Amino acid sequence: MSNIFWSNIFKSGDSELQTITRLWQQTPLFEGIPQRQTEFLCAKMHLRLFKTDEVIFNLGDQGAGAILVLEGSVRIKASTTELALLELGDFFGEIALAATERRTADAIAVSPTRLVFFLKQDLEEWIEHEPRLGGRFLMNLSATLAQRLYQANELIAQQ
Repeated sequence: MSNIFWSNIFKSGDSELQTITRLWQQTPLFEGIPQRQTEFLCAKMHLRLFKTDEVIFNLGDQGAGAILVLEGSVRIKASTTELALLELGDFFGEIALAATERRTADAIAVSPTRLVFFLKQDLEEWIEHEPRLGGRFLMNLSATLAQRLYQANELIAQQ
């Protein structure tokens, strides 16, 4: 049994790290990335709790990375138009992994929500150490961004 006074209270428990790893691996971003490498990255990611109706980011904010929904739900909206309602295992904000652009929409917690932040800085460091897998990740990211652009174009064409 571990001594609570000497344990690292800031480190995620193994089961939570495994859950986060599994959820990221189920996204197209981590397709073809070995579990060990995904877990290595997940161990560096940042957890944050948001209250109901708390703003995660606003349109125009500087992006720092992609975000995975671990618990709760997030509304993505532009002006008064809801673009998406995201829940467990959904991710958003991935443009910030590719470019230092500003956020393209608002993100607001719909309920008490736990999010996992994957920062661009952590991705860049990993790519330096694992260039082959980093290249694979960047191809996955490109495909994801292309798919989202395609879907946006389809919605625009329907209007």
